[in-house]
Amino acid sequence: MYAVIKTGGKQYRVQEGDVLRVELLKGTANEKVTFDEVLMIGGTDSPKVGKPILEGAKVEAEILGAVKGTKSLHFHKNFFGWTRARGHRQQYTEVKITGITA
Repeated sequence: MYAVIKTGGKQYRVQEGDVLRVELLKGTANEKVTFDEVLMIGGTDSPKVGKPILEGAKVEAEILGAVKGTKSLHFHKNFFGWTRARGHRQQYTEVKITGITA
């Protein structure tokens, strides 16, 4: 069985046992989290599609920890020798899907 969830403004297709990175969530390692915005559940007889969200459907996950993405560097250089380097490193939460209920 699989589900399509929405978190952090993005949609993810998940199955039980999947490990994925989502936008930063409040919580610590080994803490349980529930995703209530389930858009679709499939993999059984016929897929169930919400309009836009399925009522009563939940995806449960366990937080594995907070991780940082790769650094993106923005470098500006001028004709006269002026330079500026600025960067950004996005923070993510790594979660493991433990259960899907319809």
